[in-house]
Amino acid sequence: MEPLTTRALGRATLARQLLLARADLGVLEALTHLVGVQGQSPEVPYVALWARLAGFRTDDLAAAMADRTAVRTTLMRATIHAVTAADALALRPVMQPVVDRTLAGTAWGRRLREAGLDGAALAELDARARALVEARPLTRAGIQRALEADPAPLPGGVGAEDAATAVVHRLPLVHTTPRGIWGASAQATLTTYRAWLGRDPGPGTAAAVGDVVVRYLAAHGPATVRDVQAWCGLTRLREVVEGLGDRVRRLPGPDGAELWDVPDGVLPDPDTPAPVRFMAEYDNALLSFADRSRVIADLPHVFLPRGPGGYGGTVLVDGLVRATWAVRRAGRGADAPAALEVRESAPLRPAERDEVEAEGRALLAVVAPGAEHTVAITPTGVRGPGEEAWFVTRLAR
Repeated sequence: MEPLTTRALGRATLARQLLLARADLGVLEALTHLVGVQGQSPEVPYVALWARLAGFRTDDLAAAMADRTAVRTTLMRATIHAVTAADALALRPVMQPVVDRTLAGTAWGRRLREAGLDGAALAELDARARALVEARPLTRAGIQRALEADPAPLPGGVGAEDAATAVVHRLPLVHTTPRGIWGASAQATLTTYRAWLGRDPGPGTAAAVGDVVVRYLAAHGPATVRDVQAWCGLTRLREVVEGLGDRVRRLPGPDGAELWDVPDGVLPDPDTPAPVRFMAEYDNALLSFADRSRVIADLPHVFLPRGPGGYGGTVLVDGLVRATWAVRRAGRGADAPAALEVRESAPLRPAERDEVEAEGRALLAVVAPGAEHTVAITPTGVRGPGEEAWFVTRLAR
């Protein structure tokens, strides 16, 4: 087989990410296929699914969040994802080492080590915090205040702020509604999987890691082992991948790269037309690779500041990030006028600009229904005050 080109990898990823054509799938089916979508900001999953699903309505995901068949929780790369409840339970044990490592690398984690907390002390801390958030959902600051108010000393003399930060990482917690429901506004409050979903996740297993790798390849592949690791945050996965047997296949990639894929993974013609797509910030289709050249053009992408109630991200043109976008609202009311600005990272052809404008108006109809809309496309090289260069190829998770 001839080595796959970077463009061929891009088309394969777009197809599996449901970005070559909007898919006729329900929200839960799509979240399952995609292994969740980034959800750092509550609105981001809605934009991500709108870009991928035919006939998507914000009420579709809002209903799943409300009835707890979908949740926002910390998973891959120790970042918040919107996933099905079933996947939250299945994925959390696999990703717990990533969450633990992230905590260990912080100042809070260092102070816990300096306090000499052993397994029994940490288990006591977890139990106390679990009782608090199961009694009623709390913010991280709320957990801290509750621990400070408890007359019983914390194990090891650790401070309440360090303890609260530790348990937010250590415990399997979900972000409770109404936060995460489109149009609702609320602080990020937390409770346990057991309180919200009826049970805790089970223990992690090596087999489960292999299952997750196969699902990643089905939704993002073909990919290198380093790509898989960049997506999830787990390390030392080569042995896991090589032990998957006939569940995976090897493919040659650009510059001699060894790629892995599922046996039936679709590989579209590299010349398959790719429609314009507005991507939410930190979309997994862009961040889930060690080498992001398959989807991100090597250009000086300029971050656009957003206004009240604004949203922002990047624009795929011919399968690559070639512009950025932001929506600004003239006020906070539902009928406040909405202005979409698109900033070219490199000059777009007239037909491409027309497609960007049409897709932008479709986006505004979702994020600002009933409001007056305007779309402006700003050429590359023109910057407003206070804007900074935003090299998306170097985006932190």
